[in-house]
Amino acid sequence: MNQIKVGCRLVYQVHTPTTFLFNISAARNEHQQIVEESFYVEPYYRIEEGAVSPLGNRMVRLSVPPGDLTVSYTATVNLRVEEAQATDVSETPFEQLPADVLPYLNPSRYCESDKLLQFASEKFGSLVPDYSRVTAICNWVYDELSYTSGSTGPTTTACDVLELKKGVCRDFAHVGISLCRALGIPARYVAGYAVNLEPPDFHGFFEAYLDGRWFLFDATRLAPVGGFVRIGTGRDAADVAFSTIRGSADSPEMQVWANEERSNDRLLDPNNVETAVSSAP
Repeated sequence: MNQIKVGCRLVYQVHTPTTFLFNISAARNEHQQIVEESFYVEPYYRIEEGAVSPLGNRMVRLSVPPGDLTVSYTATVNLRVEEAQATDVSETPFEQLPADVLPYLNPSRYCESDKLLQFASEKFGSLVPDYSRVTAICNWVYDELSYTSGSTGPTTTACDVLELKKGVCRDFAHVGISLCRALGIPARYVAGYAVNLEPPDFHGFFEAYLDGRWFLFDATRLAPVGGFVRIGTGRDAADVAFSTIRGSADSPEMQVWANEERSNDRLLDPNNVETAVSSAP
């Protein structure tokens, strides 16, 4: 079991009465146990916390007047990471997919898989339908796209990224998800904290449904999936934005961290491609 300490500090200058929705708390599910956590707001305001998804996503709502605001979250999380030999993981036939998995085959706001059917078929349709095909998609995304901070914005879709040939972690994940869905592989977006990510920030991964369960993938190769602490899971990044603002506020400072306290070194090796990692229900 890996034990990871995560946290963030978000500083805002609020200009008008504003309501924030924060999605920064570690998710609660059977594979991710929160040992301890704290959520601080300075100056003090009442917060409202609630579960917003059966996948364990948690949201905090906060309404504040104009002025300075600092939001701090810390947690110690135990990860029960499940391992499998990548060579033994096959794709799940369509007729065997559970009903709750089927929505992750559909196009979504940032993942226009319906526009990529022919492209995905030409690039990856002849590959063996197993874990290695999703790995091949990640390898192609890594080779074809340039990781460039600030190159995309909140309206950039997977098809936009393929034209630009550059993006950030959420864009790499959106392209991977779109190509998987175009091939009939259910895929969904995951946001969270990541050990050994440089520079430290919130990170975007994705999951593909193979052999009856979800497996983690990171097309950026910036962090090992064995050190990933999930915040939220959804169809794409629109479902799990770390901060949604209704009002007017600027954020001059943000700090994010994830450090291993106790770990399986093999699973935190970004060069380990033989072990498939599953850490979702």
